[in-house]
Amino acid sequence: MKATDNTIAMTFGQTKGGQAKARAAVAGNATAVHGLRISRDLHDAEAALDEALIRQANLLATMVRARRETPVGPFTGQEALLRLAASQKAVLDASGELARVHGKLADVGREMGSGLVDDCPPTGSLGDAAHPVALVDAA
Repeated sequence: MKATDNTIAMTFGQTKGGQAKARAAVAGNATAVHGLRISRDLHDAEAALDEALIRQANLLATMVRARRETPVGPFTGQEALLRLAASQKAVLDASGELARVHGKLADVGREMGSGLVDDCPPTGSLGDAAHPVALVDAA
């Protein structure tokens, strides 16, 4: 006898209605598991971008300090510094895009009724093309 959904269901004493509930429960569990994985990986990606910015800032400081504290010309390494600054801007841009991904995933979580929606920055707090975020000079 070929095993089908009906024979398997009957083997375990499930009716077709019970089988549908079981499938819904499995689908709900799979959704929850994938939601947890997405949340974990998203936060890891956000932390990695922050770490990249910190490391690049440290590198920039080290490069400028080395230029200042060694007997080289005042513009030695200027092109490398400019390229590093461009790299930092690219990481900042990537961070902004990832924040937008975070927001869209939060929308998906709300649409699905997931309890995994975490607290995100309020919409618009990261700025956009029309309202760019300005850095404040704390000095």
